[in-house]
Amino acid sequence: MSSVRYGTHDHTFVVCAYKKSPYLNECIGSLLSQTRQSSVIVVTSTPNEHIESVCNRFNVPLYVGDHKSGIARDWSFGLEMAKTPLVTIAHQDDVYKPQYVDRMLGLVNSDEKSLIYFCNYSELRNGEEVDNNSLLRVKRSMLLPLRVNTLRRSRFVRRRILSLGSPICCPSVTFVRPNLSTPIFTDDLKCDLDWQAWERISRLPGAFLYDPAICMSHRVHEGSETTALIRDDTRSREDFFMFSLFWPKWIAHVLVKVYSSSQRSNSL
Repeated sequence: MSSVRYGTHDHTFVVCAYKKSPYLNECIGSLLSQTRQSSVIVVTSTPNEHIESVCNRFNVPLYVGDHKSGIARDWSFGLEMAKTPLVTIAHQDDVYKPQYVDRMLGLVNSDEKSLIYFCNYSELRNGEEVDNNSLLRVKRSMLLPLRVNTLRRSRFVRRRILSLGSPICCPSVTFVRPNLSTPIFTDDLKCDLDWQAWERISRLPGAFLYDPAICMSHRVHEGSETTALIRDDTRSREDFFMFSLFWPKWIAHVLVKVYSSSQRSNSL
């Protein structure tokens, strides 16, 4: 049992808003509908009337960065604006189940050296929630070892999981910042910067807290940044870089070919 007891006042949802997402209203609405309400803020490097009007509608603070727009820079700016020890970087297109905060706090408070909390998730495709497909089944299978409490602190186990890909859904993650080194994200990668962050965090002493309950839904659509990066082959190049952190290059090449087939699941 953790000696530090975190509450809702210790947690912030940081919504990274970009341009004019039609889903921003739904995302913020889900964050303000939690059974246990924590803070919600919005950050952006592309200010516009749409983002401002949504923030005014929900009465949530908006912070505008003067940095050049980029995923790592936007996420880092969001972490800087949040003043709480627990931070969830919410993606503007995604939706969170009402029990997210409650379940997150329960698990984070169960281990005194929590590093990150992350949950199972579903997908939103064409407005419909999909909670079972081949990609989701593979990711859930990869994470099975972390459902065993005695293994969640094992560096060996989590690094073996990450050596086969990144089954952790980035917007489902809550960072326990007092136990993490900084910076959490760097801007040398465009697509796999979250996988790169998990790899660095996996080296630290502490626990990866996986919740098998579906506590959020990740939207898959043609306008997403991930889809664009897959199209121009950025994803495959960065996948090779990441696999090479765990394997000899010839094995990394083989894994990229296998892993690239899953990229089709990000297209409609």
